[in-house]
Amino acid sequence: MTQVKLKIKKGDNVVVLTGKDKGAKGEVLKVFPEESRVLVKGVNLVKKHQKPSMAGSGGIESVERPIHVSNVALMDPKTEKPTRVGYKVLKDGKKVRVAKRSGETIE
Repeated sequence: MTQVKLKIKKGDNVVVLTGKDKGAKGEVLKVFPEESRVLVKGVNLVKKHQKPSMAGSGGIESVERPIHVSNVALMDPKTEKPTRVGYKVLKDGKKVRVAKRSGETIE
């Protein structure tokens, strides 16, 4: 599988575009560029049966699973709607990400 450059980074706020969690908003916890997947807080929750161990008690817990990067879009900082990402070079030579919808820079 070829690795592509992802425009979504850890800490970004994203909106889920498709799937069972469509419309859900959350923060990116981890990025898996080699698989083109992202782990979003509170999205794609699955039940995991945990056996009791020395570390903790067992039981059924909800765990987030990674979803494909094509199913999420960055949240526009101004309107909080999904937006595409562009790049812009500032006068001081610094390259920043820009929201295509509003033109705001993304921190």
